Amino acid sequence: MIELRDARKVYEQGGREVVALDGVSLTVGDGEFLAVIGRSGSGKSTLLHLAGGVDLPSSGSVRVDGKLTSERTDDELTLLRRRRIGFVFQFFNLLPTLTVLENVAMPLLLDGARASVAEKPALALLERVGLGHRAQHRPAELSGGEMQRTAIARALVMRPVIVLADEPTGNLDSQTGMGVLKLLRELTSERRCTVVMVTHDRIAAATADRTVELADGRLLTNS
Repeated sequence: MIELRDARKVYEQGGREVVALDGVSLTVGDGEFLAVIGRSGSGKSTLLHLAGGVDLPSSGSVRVDGKLTSERTDDELTLLRRRRIGFVFQFFNLLPTLTVLENVAMPLLLDGARASVAEKPALALLERVGLGHRAQHRPAELSGGEMQRTAIARALVMRPVIVLADEPTGNLDSQTGMGVLKLLRELTSERRCTVVMVTHDRIAAATADRTVELADGRLLTNS
């Protein structure tokens, strides 16, 4: 579960304060697929960073996976992000010098697994997303949809309880994007993940269980 209570985030920028989130309260239940919609600058990415333990609130509280992020040490936050949270990014963030298989296996390798051990679940996930035949290719040889499917496999390889998706269809055409969303829903549902997806696309948001809207750092709707 993810719970924000009156969460506020303020940044210093050019000698002035910029309020990115302004008193947001929001609960995402276990196994729920939530879409957060809003324009650029609305606070969507800041909310995702707080939910992922990438950043801490300036005031208020954020509870992730049963514990306040402000009460975790840096090492505990690192382990939370590595083992309990999967991240899916708009621009894929694949390492260009590694093969598709190596990219997907990377979280397991960083967690100390041997390559021979890490490659088995990585290859199984690639097969599941329809890319087993691309395992030895480099990211530059893939289409946008294939790169995003690779990124989804990488996000799920550690069997996270939470998946955070930042504009996962923003760099794809509409047809490919809907296919990626369908796959994301299927895989996270199978694994009973809690999902928070931020997007500016209302069509993409409509695939979620519930949608909330942010504007100027404030929550407008909770439907």
